[in-house]
Amino acid sequence: MILNMDGTKPIYLQISEWLETEILNGNFESDQKIYSQYQLAEIFNINPATAAKGLNLLADEKVLYKKRGLGMFVSSDARMMILTRRKNQTLKRLVIEIVQESERLNVTRDELIQMIKEINTGEVEK
Repeated sequence: MILNMDGTKPIYLQISEWLETEILNGNFESDQKIYSQYQLAEIFNINPATAAKGLNLLADEKVLYKKRGLGMFVSSDARMMILTRRKNQTLKRLVIEIVQESERLNVTRDELIQMIKEINTGEVEK
Protein backbone atom coordinates (compact mmCIF):
# COMPACT_ATOMS: atom_id res chain seq x y z
CA MET A 1 0.00 0.00 0.00
CA ILE A 2 1.11 3.53 -0.71
CA LEU A 3 -0.11 6.28 1.58
CA ASN A 4 -1.58 9.39 0.04
CA MET A 5 0.54 12.07 1.71
CA ASP A 6 -1.10 14.89 -0.26
CA GLY A 7 -4.70 13.78 0.31
CA THR A 8 -7.28 15.10 2.69
CA LYS A 9 -7.41 11.93 4.80
CA PRO A 10 -4.95 12.04 7.72
CA ILE A 11 -2.09 9.56 7.52
CA TYR A 12 -2.96 7.94 10.86
CA LEU A 13 -6.44 7.12 9.49
CA GLN A 14 -4.89 5.62 6.37
CA ILE A 15 -2.67 3.48 8.61
CA SER A 16 -5.62 2.26 10.69
CA GLU A 17 -7.67 1.49 7.55
CA TRP A 18 -4.73 -0.39 6.03
CA LEU A 19 -4.35 -2.47 9.19
CA GLU A 20 -8.08 -3.19 9.19
CA THR A 21 -7.86 -4.35 5.59
CA GLU A 22 -4.90 -6.57 6.48
CA ILE A 23 -7.03 -8.14 9.22
CA LEU A 24 -9.97 -8.61 6.84
CA ASN A 25 -7.66 -10.22 4.26
CA GLY A 26 -6.48 -12.71 6.88
CA ASN A 27 -2.93 -11.40 7.06
CA PHE A 28 -3.37 -10.97 10.81
CA GLU A 29 -5.37 -13.49 12.83
CA SER A 30 -7.01 -13.18 16.24
CA ASP A 31 -4.51 -12.77 19.07
CA GLN A 32 -1.64 -12.32 16.61
CA LYS A 33 0.90 -9.58 17.28
CA ILE A 34 0.61 -6.66 14.88
CA TYR A 35 3.30 -4.30 13.62
CA SER A 36 4.76 -1.91 16.17
CA GLN A 37 4.65 1.84 15.66
CA TYR A 38 8.33 1.73 14.72
CA GLN A 39 7.83 -1.03 12.16
CA LEU A 40 4.93 0.90 10.61
CA ALA A 41 7.01 4.08 10.59
CA GLU A 42 9.77 2.25 8.74
CA ILE A 43 7.39 0.52 6.28
CA PHE A 44 5.61 3.76 5.35
CA ASN A 45 8.44 6.23 6.00
CA ILE A 46 6.38 8.22 8.49
CA ASN A 47 6.82 9.57 12.00
CA PRO A 48 6.44 6.85 14.69
CA ALA A 49 4.01 9.13 16.57
CA THR A 50 1.72 9.13 13.52
CA ALA A 51 1.89 5.34 13.33
CA ALA A 52 1.15 5.14 17.06
CA LYS A 53 -1.92 7.32 16.58
CA GLY A 54 -3.26 4.87 13.98
CA LEU A 55 -2.60 1.92 16.28
CA ASN A 56 -4.17 3.67 19.27
CA LEU A 57 -7.28 4.46 17.24
CA LEU A 58 -7.76 0.74 16.63
CA ALA A 59 -7.04 0.00 20.30
CA ASP A 60 -9.66 2.57 21.33
CA GLU A 61 -12.15 0.80 19.03
CA LYS A 62 -11.18 -2.56 20.63
CA VAL A 63 -9.93 -3.93 17.29
CA LEU A 64 -6.48 -4.23 18.89
CA TYR A 65 -5.47 -4.77 22.48
CA LYS A 66 -2.22 -4.05 24.29
CA LYS A 67 -0.07 -6.50 26.20
CA ARG A 68 2.20 -4.52 28.44
CA GLY A 69 5.78 -4.79 27.25
CA LEU A 70 4.86 -7.05 24.32
CA GLY A 71 2.97 -4.82 21.89
CA MET A 72 -0.42 -4.74 20.21
CA PHE A 73 -2.46 -7.78 19.26
CA VAL A 74 -5.58 -8.42 17.17
CA SER A 75 -8.73 -8.81 19.24
CA SER A 76 -10.64 -12.08 18.93
CA ASP A 77 -13.68 -10.37 17.39
CA ALA A 78 -11.75 -7.74 15.39
CA ARG A 79 -12.73 -9.10 11.99
CA MET A 80 -16.45 -9.08 12.83
CA MET A 81 -16.24 -5.57 14.29
CA ILE A 82 -14.52 -4.26 11.15
CA LEU A 83 -16.97 -6.03 8.82
CA THR A 84 -19.98 -4.71 10.72
CA ARG A 85 -18.70 -1.13 10.86
CA ARG A 86 -17.64 -1.03 7.22
CA LYS A 87 -20.93 -2.53 6.09
CA ASN A 88 -23.00 -0.15 8.19
CA GLN A 89 -20.98 2.97 7.44
CA THR A 90 -18.78 2.77 4.37
CA LEU A 91 -20.83 0.48 2.18
CA LYS A 92 -24.11 2.15 3.07
CA ARG A 93 -22.65 5.58 2.20
CA LEU A 94 -21.42 4.28 -1.14
CA VAL A 95 -24.81 2.73 -1.95
CA ILE A 96 -26.54 6.03 -1.15
CA GLU A 97 -24.14 7.84 -3.51
CA ILE A 98 -24.74 5.28 -6.28
CA VAL A 99 -28.53 5.49 -5.92
CA GLN A 100 -28.44 9.30 -5.94
CA GLU A 101 -26.22 9.34 -9.04
CA SER A 102 -28.42 6.80 -10.81
CA GLU A 103 -31.44 9.03 -10.11
CA ARG A 104 -29.63 12.03 -11.59
CA LEU A 105 -28.81 9.96 -14.69
CA ASN A 106 -32.37 8.61 -14.97
CA VAL A 107 -31.15 5.04 -14.48
CA THR A 108 -34.05 2.86 -13.40
CA ARG A 109 -33.90 0.59 -10.39
CA ASP A 110 -33.96 -2.46 -12.66
CA GLU A 111 -31.09 -1.09 -14.77
CA LEU A 112 -29.04 -0.41 -11.66
CA ILE A 113 -29.70 -3.90 -10.29
CA GLN A 114 -28.74 -5.40 -13.66
CA MET A 115 -25.47 -3.41 -13.64
CA ILE A 116 -24.67 -4.75 -10.17
CA LYS A 117 -25.47 -8.32 -11.25
CA GLU A 118 -23.28 -8.01 -14.34
CA ILE A 119 -20.34 -6.68 -12.35
CA ASN A 120 -20.85 -9.29 -9.62
CA THR A 121 -20.84 -12.16 -12.14
CA GLY A 122 -17.90 -10.74 -14.08
CA GLU A 123 -19.92 -10.12 -17.23
CA VAL A 124 -18.72 -6.52 -17.40
CA GLU A 125 -15.13 -5.42 -17.15
CA LYS A 126 -14.66 -3.42 -13.92
